[in-house]
Amino acid sequence: MTETNSETYHPAALEPAMQALWSSARLHRAERGTGESYYCLSMFPYPSGRLHMGHMRNYTICDVMSRFQLMQGRRVLQPMGWDAFGLPAENAAMANGVPPAEWTRSNIAHMRGQLKSLGFAIDWDREIATCNADYYRWNQWFFLRLLERGIAYQKTGTVNWDPVDQTVLANEQVVDGRGWRTGALVEKREIPMYYLRITDYAQELLDSLAQLDGWPERVKAMQANWIGRSEGAEIAFACADQVIRVFTTRPDTLMGATFMAVAAEHPLARRAAESNPDLAEFIRECQQGGVSEADIATQEKRGMDTGLKAIHPLTGDELPVWIANYVLMGYGEGAIMAVPAHDERDFEFALKYDLPIRQVISLPDGQVYDDRHWHEAYAAKDGELVNSGNYTGLSCSDGFAAIVGDLEAKGAGQARVQFRLRDWGISRQRYWGCPIPIIHCKACGAVPVPEQDLPVRLPEDLVPDGSGNPLNRCEAFLNVPCPKCGQPARRETDTMDTFVDSSWYFLRYTCPDNDQAMVDERTSEWMPVDQYVGGIEHAILHLLYARFWTKLMRDEGLIDIDEPFRRLLTQGMVLAETYYREDAAGRRTWFNPSEVEVRRDAKGGVDSAVLIADGEPVTPGGVEKMAKSKNNGVDPQALVDQYGADTVRLFSMFAAPPEQSLEWSDAGVEGAWRFLRRLWSGVHRHVAGGLPRSALDAQALGDPGRELRRVLHETIAKVSDDYARRLTFNTAIAAVMECCNRLARFEPSDDNDRALVQECWTSLVRLIAPVTPHVAEALWRKLGGAESVFEAGWPGVDESALARQTVTMVVQVNGKVRGRIEVVPGSAREEVEAQARAEDNVARFIDSKTVRKVIVVPDKLVNIVVG
Repeated sequence: MTETNSETYHPAALEPAMQALWSSARLHRAERGTGESYYCLSMFPYPSGRLHMGHMRNYTICDVMSRFQLMQGRRVLQPMGWDAFGLPAENAAMANGVPPAEWTRSNIAHMRGQLKSLGFAIDWDREIATCNADYYRWNQWFFLRLLERGIAYQKTGTVNWDPVDQTVLANEQVVDGRGWRTGALVEKREIPMYYLRITDYAQELLDSLAQLDGWPERVKAMQANWIGRSEGAEIAFACADQVIRVFTTRPDTLMGATFMAVAAEHPLARRAAESNPDLAEFIRECQQGGVSEADIATQEKRGMDTGLKAIHPLTGDELPVWIANYVLMGYGEGAIMAVPAHDERDFEFALKYDLPIRQVISLPDGQVYDDRHWHEAYAAKDGELVNSGNYTGLSCSDGFAAIVGDLEAKGAGQARVQFRLRDWGISRQRYWGCPIPIIHCKACGAVPVPEQDLPVRLPEDLVPDGSGNPLNRCEAFLNVPCPKCGQPARRETDTMDTFVDSSWYFLRYTCPDNDQAMVDERTSEWMPVDQYVGGIEHAILHLLYARFWTKLMRDEGLIDIDEPFRRLLTQGMVLAETYYREDAAGRRTWFNPSEVEVRRDAKGGVDSAVLIADGEPVTPGGVEKMAKSKNNGVDPQALVDQYGADTVRLFSMFAAPPEQSLEWSDAGVEGAWRFLRRLWSGVHRHVAGGLPRSALDAQALGDPGRELRRVLHETIAKVSDDYARRLTFNTAIAAVMECCNRLARFEPSDDNDRALVQECWTSLVRLIAPVTPHVAEALWRKLGGAESVFEAGWPGVDESALARQTVTMVVQVNGKVRGRIEVVPGSAREEVEAQARAEDNVARFIDSKTVRKVIVVPDKLVNIVVG
């Protein structure tokens, strides 16, 4: 093959040739071989149209792991697919006037070509796209199973409504109370939505985090905090002919409750507004703005008295009931008991509306209570109760138990565990998503689509125009007969949250060709995923929903695992320098680093920066995550075209450990390119000199040869551990580079030395193969390999080669290093001490002094104590 015989490294010719070789051998098919299975998966991409450096790094990390395991003789599954539904496609469709399906499939084709050109070891026979009906039909099928079990249900939910776009907005799409696209004031609306009872699994989701030994601790902590288990009490406050129920984690502060606060959507609020136009207007105002906790935390606290009174369950006191804009209907029961002395939001509200503030917990360290200023100390949990009637003098924990006991005795409350986690609302008032398989009939209500009629296919020829969900105007989709009574009915036009699509895709990869079942027996062969790789931004929702969905499928008898991912690696971001100019109005124009000429100081800092186009200065904006907004992205395809995929892979793995952020460096890319050229030329020079005529005789090597072989096998041991256990590919690459440098300095003197050089090159090429597969494949064949380097097996460690002829021992005098000596490992203490005393510099420091003690740490250290 001419690409491997060329003495000059030409990646543009080499890489397609190696990829064609792998493709013809079907090297990356998961069914290949008979070894133990290994499932390595990176989070699948949204088909935006182009790969970015974040994609490149993510998939390279996964590919390094997959190729390493392949070389261990394992059957490796590394699939790829597309998280293809979602709002970006609708936005692109509106901008370009094409259906989202057309835009999405075109992007998939382009990105698939990019991934293939990069040589990733992907089993393309298993490719899936969530917008294909053969995938999302199983979303619908499983949803109907959950509906039968009562896990899926419908209820009215509060959402952000954009009155111009006529659509629901996610919390992050509400900016300063307005729709992100239209700028219209967002309204809170209550609409019927479908939910999944994830709260039924809250405790199991929390408890089973302990099983995830291969997950980063911070990710587990983030999930635990999101689930948010709280121990407290549910307390009932009588109000007119109704009951206000609240949950509190601090029932010990019950005697400090001075008012009640309910959400604008609470039934009591609506009831009070029926006869009070001012209250009705205030409720309407509260329904504008976002519904996220972040919005509530930062907005001005506003409220209005309903005129209703709630009865304190222990004192009988009347507490005014206020509507407060910081209480959300979607959290708890949409009502709180307000204890302003011991809650910051309640304190702020009470101060504004001159409501009573009653301290019921003592302050630490003799601090004096001040009811006009908020102090963190007010929230103390280690004080004792004050101003609390019969409970005064109790500790907070004893007061907690006593008050809950009395509430239970009166039937006015009970101890309860509550979770911050709320049921998962899966309804999206969007077009480009999986249709919810429900038909609405005036006579029969909400009727599930019969299983034999699945999938409910999404029309793919619609073009959103920003005036709401186009499915609501698509008569061919809408109008169907009721499955129960046969009368005219209408389909549900809400589609499923795209998190549904990504909550089980990893299971479908194991059997994507099964058109009769969601999963089959092959799933047990591969699951759980051995190694999952993705960004920390998915640490909560995606991973939580995937864990939940796995437990749902387990409980339906479809799979036999509790958790989907054994090990999780959250890769760091890719960072790059930023440059900008600012106009008189303070608006910044950002320039790509490739457009800027930079002069650096001796320490590598930016001394000056000018725009190449006009030679005028630009301002360095610091190093930040690559992003379109800062115009500091680097196009991986342009780099591949210039240097080849292996150079980009090598730099991205060498510049930083996988879990840490990687700072982009053109000099680093050049360094990776130079190393590959040295590797290439080194192997070619060796082969040009003729391959050794006989096998290596390790015993016959001279001292330089034995030392080189020791370094080689130490490198094999280290790199193997770095790949398998530590996942520090940067240190593995550094070890290979250092061994290559040692090899370059070795001058073979006979055929046995050439056999050693052959062992070195064949080992080093295999060690670097997971990172730079194209180069390694070509060099392996140049070195005489008949099969693929990935079928050749991983180099083993020869323990006998690790034995050192001598070791270097540090010699100290009174704890300060004064010399080093070379000794035979295991030498007698007397011999070591004598050699240390005789070392010239050491002798100078002990001359004429009394040696009081000699400490010898075998093979490491001698410390001579003199006085």
